[in-house]
Amino acid sequence: MLNLIQSGLGGLIMGVSALTLENGVMILAGGMLLYLGIRKDYEPLLLVPIGFGAILVNMPLSGMMGEGGLFKQFYDFGVITEVFPCLIFVGIGAMTDFSPLLENPKILLLGAAGQFGIFLTLLLALGLGFNLLDAVSIGIIGACDGPTSIYVTSKYAPHLLGAVSVAAYSYMALVPLIQPPIMKLLTTEREKRVKMPYPERSVSPNLKIIFPIAVTIITCLIAPMGTPLMGMLMLGNLMKESGVVNRLTKASENEIANVVTLLLGLSIGATMEGSAFLKPQTILILGLGFLAICLDTVTGVLFGKLMCFLTNGKVNPLVGAAGISAYPMAARVVQTEGRRYDTNNWLLMHAMGANTGGQIGSIMAAAIMLSVLKGLGIG
Repeated sequence: MLNLIQSGLGGLIMGVSALTLENGVMILAGGMLLYLGIRKDYEPLLLVPIGFGAILVNMPLSGMMGEGGLFKQFYDFGVITEVFPCLIFVGIGAMTDFSPLLENPKILLLGAAGQFGIFLTLLLALGLGFNLLDAVSIGIIGACDGPTSIYVTSKYAPHLLGAVSVAAYSYMALVPLIQPPIMKLLTTEREKRVKMPYPERSVSPNLKIIFPIAVTIITCLIAPMGTPLMGMLMLGNLMKESGVVNRLTKASENEIANVVTLLLGLSIGATMEGSAFLKPQTILILGLGFLAICLDTVTGVLFGKLMCFLTNGKVNPLVGAAGISAYPMAARVVQTEGRRYDTNNWLLMHAMGANTGGQIGSIMAAAIMLSVLKGLGIG
């Protein structure tokens, strides 16, 4: 009996003695993500499983990411195969309403302008010594779109997946803190108060059905490597708008999306093992990712200012900040900021149009980069 007790105590001591400083730091980092998700309500559906996954994978001798480990099974099945990001996009499509974009098609330009930060950050990463594949994966953080970032990075730079995915989801959650100072700095008082009337015409049900089909065909012909992402997004939206597969639509936006989000979050957290994550390179990637989101906001607002000038003051430049893929958070930020300067200014639907345009734009940006790499014989 004494020997059994001693063996048990030895096991306890073994676990404690195997705890490294890196593990301890990442356990604290996981706790911080849990705090942001639970107490601050920043993307809790993602940050809670990511944070808890980071804590579990840093438990000494747990084997969570070892051969045959639980997290390794999730990671190999859903992340390496790119299944999880694609399934997430079916759910996003099923929850997205493209009506505001279809009512005011020119707002799509703001969704395109909001992607310039991706390419600017890619060039900067190359200048800092990252190779092309790593630079593409870092630049795509600027999409402010977790599934797209995971899809691209798992394909070409899986060793950066932890840093890139954490940056993408964390900054997406922090959009309400990142964007307002930039919006305030780049716009005048008069521009902030511009009111945008809503179009009187409504979008026909037939157009809503044709739109996802047309977008899929056109974008996938232009950049074929983006077909899995764009195709799944538009499939989800087509199911929603068709109205004939309600069971599939509800499953896509609820049960499937919820399960995949949980498994994806745990898989991302599993990449945050201390010895692999805590490197100077990780800090640099997080910094470049932050810069990418800021540049997206800057270019979106600046293009909004250009549209305001060209339309004789009919476009509020603040709407340009919604041209990223953080849906619908970026649109809500625009609405909040607009009403800060005029309580009777309602920009939400225009911002939603730019925001859904940003979703399409972010996938197209990724698709273009992937197609270029394919053309270069990479991948």
